Amino acid sequence: MRAVLFGALLALSVPARAEELPVIKVEMRDGTIVPTVIEVPAGTRFKLEITNTGASPVEFESADLKREKAIAAGSTASIVFRTVDPGSYAVFDDFHPEAKATLVAK
Repeated sequence: MRAVLFGALLALSVPARAEELPVIKVEMRDGTIVPTVIEVPAGTRFKLEITNTGASPVEFESADLKREKAIAAGSTASIVFRTVDPGSYAVFDDFHPEAKATLVAK
């Protein structure tokens, strides 16, 4: 009983980490990425929320950041970054090579 009560008190005293994260929204749509310059906080955790509003699947990818995420048409997916060093990083849609953007951490 004490363990259950302690666990409940601990859960109430620790803030939910997901709510603390800044959320940066990106839209991908059949060969476009909006915005083309994605500004994110450097040196802190954040969540990139990517919505595919197009009719075909997309793949958010960055070789510089070593991240990729395939997203079905009409779906939303998230990538949580622990930290990103200040700088500019190339981003593209692997399924639509003409779609390019820059993620800028500052």
